[in-house]
Amino acid sequence: MRSDINNCKPEMCIKNRDHLYRLIISQLFYDGHSTIASSLAAQVNADPPCSPSDRLMSVVTKGLQHETDRQKESEQALNLNPIQQMLIGPGIDLEFETNVMCTAPEPSLYETVYVTSHKGACRAGAFSPDGQLIATGSSDASIKILDVERMLAKAHDIGSTDNQEGQGHPVIRTLYDHLEEVTCLEFHPNKPILASGSRDCHVKLFDYSKTSVKKAFKTINDVEPITCISFHPLGDFIVMGTNSPVIRLYDINTVQCYVCSLPSHQHTGPVTSIKYEPSARYFVSSSRDGSIKLWDAVSNKCVNTFEKAHDGSQVCSVTFSRNGKYILSSGKDSLVKLWELSTSRCLIAYTGAGTTGKQEHRTQALFNHTEEYVMFPDEATTSLCAWNARNASRQQLLSLGHNGPIRSIVHSPNSAAFLTCSDDFRARFWYRKHLIGA
Repeated sequence: MRSDINNCKPEMCIKNRDHLYRLIISQLFYDGHSTIASSLAAQVNADPPCSPSDRLMSVVTKGLQHETDRQKESEQALNLNPIQQMLIGPGIDLEFETNVMCTAPEPSLYETVYVTSHKGACRAGAFSPDGQLIATGSSDASIKILDVERMLAKAHDIGSTDNQEGQGHPVIRTLYDHLEEVTCLEFHPNKPILASGSRDCHVKLFDYSKTSVKKAFKTINDVEPITCISFHPLGDFIVMGTNSPVIRLYDINTVQCYVCSLPSHQHTGPVTSIKYEPSARYFVSSSRDGSIKLWDAVSNKCVNTFEKAHDGSQVCSVTFSRNGKYILSSGKDSLVKLWELSTSRCLIAYTGAGTTGKQEHRTQALFNHTEEYVMFPDEATTSLCAWNARNASRQQLLSLGHNGPIRSIVHSPNSAAFLTCSDDFRARFWYRKHLIGA
């Protein structure tokens, strides 16, 4: 792990933690919990023995006086404007208070407000950075772009067809430029460009600001089927995973390809998921080989590997928290895990999904827009499992209404809305119930 990810050197972390445990033991003795104190002292090999002391209480009291300032600095580092901070908050940060009251609606309170259909299995979905557009991709090789406001306007007409693109119709573009299944979609961070990856070994870049254009203005050719893509936060590069273990980094202006110069840094199986960290310092990848890798976004070299991240099962998805401190992963073992980068360990395991055990197909785990909830579609029941992101308490299930496995699920970056794409040929747009028509 690179030293700049940690706040201090590893040897200092160990020394400080040993000091912390001694303070805890002394405080427990001071407060009269001698049995617990003795047990903890034996567990951590506290030597020499700790005497009773009230110092921990004093240190905590003084530290809490400065906690508010630290949290404000952390929120400002996310580069959120005041409106965004008010709407979606700072996101998950377990360094600070964990007993936070959730302000966002539970995922079980969302409902379908629009359904769009393809002529084949719906395999990919994406939200635009401003949350105003969604895109869906299918095994029929087509891509649709839909307007969120128009879908909400038709919220009371769920059964309507979407074959015609017309005035006020939610489907604003239908794009045809792939020869095989569309496997992944991503909107450019600051331009009206949609990138799509396909089993035809191509990544296509579409300018959707032009109403008459149905073909890509640029194509990136590869030799392997594309499995996942992620734009650099500034938009000049795109990192790509394929059925090959080797991560590709493309300059989208020159279409120049870069790969890590050290073969030993690469995965040993096909890449299943890839994502840039919001501040662009790193990107993360997962693979069928069961590992998660953290990459330096400048040198393009692997700086940390989580081997057997899901006990040897395929890792299906990885994504960063907004502050870049955590990675959320899901695996075919039906587990969802939260990894802390500073300590390289799994902090929380979200359990209870996958009533029949392992998932047959890959799907994704994701945060809601405020990062207060973690969401994951259960394959056997086609229902949505959700947990409190901070304490992993299970929330109510939501029946997703699909007649096949959920192959893609994405949440709006700034509102209570998400998209599910299924092998039943349909994509469903979900929105918080009481906000409809508000």
